[in-house]
Amino acid sequence: MTAKTLSPVIEKEQIALLEQLSNACGILSDVGEVRKIVLEKIQPYCDSVKVDALGNILAIRKAQQPGALRVMLAAHMDEVGFMVVESEEGGLFKLVTVGGIDVRYLPGKPVLVGKDHVPGVIGAKPIHLMKRDEMQTAMDLDGLRLDVGPDGGDKVKPGDHVYFATRFQQVGSSMVGKALDDRIGVVTLATLLQYAPANIELLAAFTTQEEIGLRGARVAAYGFDPDLAIVLDSTPAHDYPSYDGSENRYFNTRLDAGPAIYVADTGTISDPRLLQHLFRVAAENGIPYQIRQPGPGGTDAGSIHKQRSGIPSVSISVPGRYAHSPVMVSRLSDWRNSLTLAHTALTTLPQDILQRA
Repeated sequence: MTAKTLSPVIEKEQIALLEQLSNACGILSDVGEVRKIVLEKIQPYCDSVKVDALGNILAIRKAQQPGALRVMLAAHMDEVGFMVVESEEGGLFKLVTVGGIDVRYLPGKPVLVGKDHVPGVIGAKPIHLMKRDEMQTAMDLDGLRLDVGPDGGDKVKPGDHVYFATRFQQVGSSMVGKALDDRIGVVTLATLLQYAPANIELLAAFTTQEEIGLRGARVAAYGFDPDLAIVLDSTPAHDYPSYDGSENRYFNTRLDAGPAIYVADTGTISDPRLLQHLFRVAAENGIPYQIRQPGPGGTDAGSIHKQRSGIPSVSISVPGRYAHSPVMVSRLSDWRNSLTLAHTALTTLPQDILQRA
């Protein structure tokens, strides 16, 4: 297999793939819709592909030179959502969340249930019927119900997964859709497989169960046993004005400022050798980037770096507003620069990077 020498770019093909993946549904290890799309896309470019016991896709693109570094790239296929836990009368069901979801977003949101995508809505008591103390009390999931109507009740059962029904759209320079965390990373990883650098052995892990504890990545990293790892993800942007009109000094990342490079988060201290390489590549090639502010949250790197005898790891993310809600908003420019940074960093990765101080 001859390696491509062209640098990848985000064009109509990648945006169409992102739309397809954003509209697909996949929670926990039940990511069959997403996995099918990914497998069809990547198989022509891989030397080997398999699906492991947890549903991860593990793909390898061999290097074109001996003694190459074995580099794991990871992006997770799963999304946040819900699970049906109890049936009530008239097509109403109780739910639990899968992954971190802010309950305030939920009343009135359309959803899809199970493999047949039964349409439903998340319902709550309307404001007209609330008492004053109820209006001043934070809403909780116990006060919400999945409503599929009496005709849909026989098609839904406890254990079914429930997904936001948001449909992807491109609005000028923005991408709007559900599960952009981390379907953006999935498309980026698929594109890097297609344009794999000849100087590395690329170990691609499309992982499951990231949203409930980085579980798929743990298994994938143990199986691959790479020299180093780079995680491709999405990260929350908190860049809108503060509520009192003052300057927002507590942003996590911003839209339109380039890919977010993680120095530290709740689960990972990024490898300083990999960080310096990314900073140098960005500076030398005029690629805008930002430092993802240390704080809550994390990526698959939190699990990957602790496997075997330790795997040097770093994360690159595309910022997005309204994370873990029915919709995320990200910018095409940030995505394009993330892909450029990742590809350039891989093609210029020094063979002795892990021996450097």
